[in-house]
Amino acid sequence: MQTASTNICESLCNKSIHELSLLLNIPQSTVNCIITNLKQLGTKATQPRSGRPCKMTEQG
Repeated sequence: MQTASTNICESLCNKSIHELSLLLNIPQSTVNCIITNLKQLGTKATQPRSGRPCKMTEQG
């Protein structure tokens, strides 16, 4: 049984980066970064970066 998300994914998989950027109205570089992260890391979430953590405020 196919779900709606599976159908959408299958229809988008056959499109080029240029076509996807036009369809989603986002830059080609963003589409390329998302696809690269999906292939390399298996997730679209951003990875933690090195560096000093943000300063905590009194509210936090």
